[in-house]
Amino acid sequence: MLGRIDKGEKCSVSGCNGEAVRSISVDKVKAAGLKVDSSDKRAYICKEHYKEFKKKTKKDKTLDKWRYG
Repeated sequence: MLGRIDKGEKCSVSGCNGEAVRSISVDKVKAAGLKVDSSDKRAYICKEHYKEFKKKTKKDKTLDKWRYG
């Protein structure tokens, strides 16, 4: 059974038409500051926007590691 990304889902970020490589919760993507035009629970993002998402959430991940690690 193929997932939506394997079927050729496009990036959910406004103005981007890239091929999606990751599926992330819409709430997390919006919290990172990316504009998503998706009514689903999941946002599909391309490689470039995933890189941007990781950079913007790095600080939060580090704090969570310190808090719970």
